[in-house]
Amino acid sequence: MLISVAIPCYKSSKTIERVVDEIRGVINPLPDYDYQIILVNDYPFDGTIDVIKRLCESDKKIVGVNLSRNYGQTSAKLAALPFVKGDVLVYMDDDGQHPAAGIIPLVEKIKEGYDVVYAYFKSKKHGFFKRLTSKINAKISEFNGTRLKGVHVSSFYALSRFAVDAYENYKSPFPSMMGYLNTLVGKVTDIEMPHRARMEGRSNYTFKKLLKMWLTGFTNFSVAPLRFIALLGAVIAFLGFGFGIGIVVAKIITPSMAAGYASIMAIMLLLGGLILLALGFIGEYIGRIYMTVSNLQQYRVRDVINAPEDKE
Repeated sequence: MLISVAIPCYKSSKTIERVVDEIRGVINPLPDYDYQIILVNDYPFDGTIDVIKRLCESDKKIVGVNLSRNYGQTSAKLAALPFVKGDVLVYMDDDGQHPAAGIIPLVEKIKEGYDVVYAYFKSKKHGFFKRLTSKINAKISEFNGTRLKGVHVSSFYALSRFAVDAYENYKSPFPSMMGYLNTLVGKVTDIEMPHRARMEGRSNYTFKKLLKMWLTGFTNFSVAPLRFIALLGAVIAFLGFGFGIGIVVAKIITPSMAAGYASIMAIMLLLGGLILLALGFIGEYIGRIYMTVSNLQQYRVRDVINAPEDKE
């Protein structure tokens, strides 16, 4: 069986070679498995591409994909798909936190008939901020239905050939791989394995990048935010109607009662904020529609090293 391992690379010149060596050390001794490694360089402005080229020259089973600029991890994962030749595709990170020994258990689970198998890290070697934001993102995804409840998700996971092929028609310039896949497949599970500390440096996810990821996960494949705002608007309208009736009744009972300036201003500010929030969400949907019909690309490949013959 051929296992394709795809790794998005971002400023990983000091780690990617060790990650590749570990993958080969796990798969090479196994007679029933062979490997293909796809390294997608998502930051073509440092020495990472030089390391990738050196690895490709020494091993023809390694494919190097150099993107024209930084598109983000999800787009880098999608950029690997056209070059996947394996029966199973495994995604893992470039920082060494994902144990290469976990590749085989993921693949074995796929062979049982699952389409997606995630590695579940019960104890993560992340900082508090990263753990907190990961939990927030998980809750957002569960709220809008783009993540299956009860399944622990991570960036270390395996896809069946069926799942890989399911991505062929996915052209959205705002990609959310997990959300899209969950609309097509239902055989998903996870398996527990250890999580390791990073080989070098610290996480490249800034608050700005996380906010962008949340917004994409919140609006892709779901109109739940719009429905929530509509429901909230209906509740507030009902409360406002009841509050208005109460003011009229109180004024009839107590004609000398003074108008509540502070309460009126508070209600106006609340309603104004909700209206602007609703308009913001509607504008986000409309903007994404516009950029999608404008054929905004998910990524642009500058060059490929060791491209499979049918991709050259």
